[in-house]
Amino acid sequence: MEERQRGQSRRNPKSRRRQRGPAAGWLVLLLVAAAAAAVSVFFLRHLKVQEEERAKTRDSSEAVVAEYFPGDDRNEAAKDSAASEEELEGKTPMTVEEALQEMTLREKVLQLFMVTPEALTGVDEVYAAGAKTEESIREYPVGGIVYFKQNLRSPDQVKDMLTRTQKYFRDNTGIEAFLAVDEEGGQVSRISGREEFGIASFPDMSEIGASGEPQKAYEVGDKIGTYLADLGFNMDFAPVADVLTNPENTVVARRSFGTDGAVTAAFSNEVVKGLQAHGISAVLKHFPGHGGTTADSHDGYAATERTLEELMAEDFVPFLEGGRAGARFIMSGHIAAPAVTGDNTPASMSPKMITEILRGTLGYDGIIITDALNMGAVTSSYSSADAAVRALQAGNDMLLMPENFQEAYQGVLTAVENGTLSEERINQSVERILKVKFH
Repeated sequence: MEERQRGQSRRNPKSRRRQRGPAAGWLVLLLVAAAAAAVSVFFLRHLKVQEEERAKTRDSSEAVVAEYFPGDDRNEAAKDSAASEEELEGKTPMTVEEALQEMTLREKVLQLFMVTPEALTGVDEVYAAGAKTEESIREYPVGGIVYFKQNLRSPDQVKDMLTRTQKYFRDNTGIEAFLAVDEEGGQVSRISGREEFGIASFPDMSEIGASGEPQKAYEVGDKIGTYLADLGFNMDFAPVADVLTNPENTVVARRSFGTDGAVTAAFSNEVVKGLQAHGISAVLKHFPGHGGTTADSHDGYAATERTLEELMAEDFVPFLEGGRAGARFIMSGHIAAPAVTGDNTPASMSPKMITEILRGTLGYDGIIITDALNMGAVTSSYSSADAAVRALQAGNDMLLMPENFQEAYQGVLTAVENGTLSEERINQSVERILKVKFH
């Protein structure tokens, strides 16, 4: 009995081990399965978090795209532009006369204005052309837009912005805009000399003039014209045609080609040829000549004391010869010439200086555009509306950068409606503008 019990006692542990064996196995399997499930849950949650983060990034990106580049990618503007050009193929181009007949008074008046993208859109800083730009162009299809350094960040950005902007104009009115920049080379440059554009800076134009080689001026115009055309511009506020007749002048001392009218004309004409060979309309500036002043019209009143005979002998020569050479624009400066006009009226506001002398005596029949109307020489004496109307009465065709675009635009409309300006006068300027645009 005792022996059996001991035997049973020895067998019981084995029996218990055999009984515990299957249970332990199931427990291990359950633990492994639970761990696998936990890992799966963690992995799935991790994937979900990643997807949510990607979705947030995607949504954020789409929000930016919607603000600046609605409904397409950055290549779509170029595709749309090409498509628009294909649609125009085979169609008879609209003539200047046909365009004038179809335009409303409002559309004609808007053609007279060249403004910054900020003035057009009401946005503080513009460096893309999206929904707001398109909406603004639809509402105010102005004659042109001028861009400055803050608008120009990289070659791809500029190309995209200008391609889109031009497409909006074509789609809205069928008439392209002047897309302009101040790129003289040397002291005044918005693009060259900037690392992000990879374009070397140019010497000052005074240095080019001192070389005695007009070919160097052509090379400047040719190079500038090449990259401006590639970026999408079609107009450059260059060259400076001012003759440095006052040794104390610092405004254009580095920007002028020299102190002799004929020499300055030879050099500035070469820049015109270089630019316009690439489809970039050149602007001779600043009639009647900023080289005889001491003050800067950006800040306030500026005048030349030279007589008409002296101006004809030197200062006017580059504008006379430039017009003959085919310069599409001349800029009228806010420079008084009291010895000629008998008062302190800026040339840009003077019928005698613009209509009688520049149009009549010098025979220029291209587009005359004012210097910026937000300069101190204008704003110190005229409201935006008054300055715009007076500039047109003087004989200018385009109004550059009024201090208040809306006020200036309404002022011109009102002047036509009340008879201060005739619609025929407006038509004359629009015709000159369209001739260049349809060229």
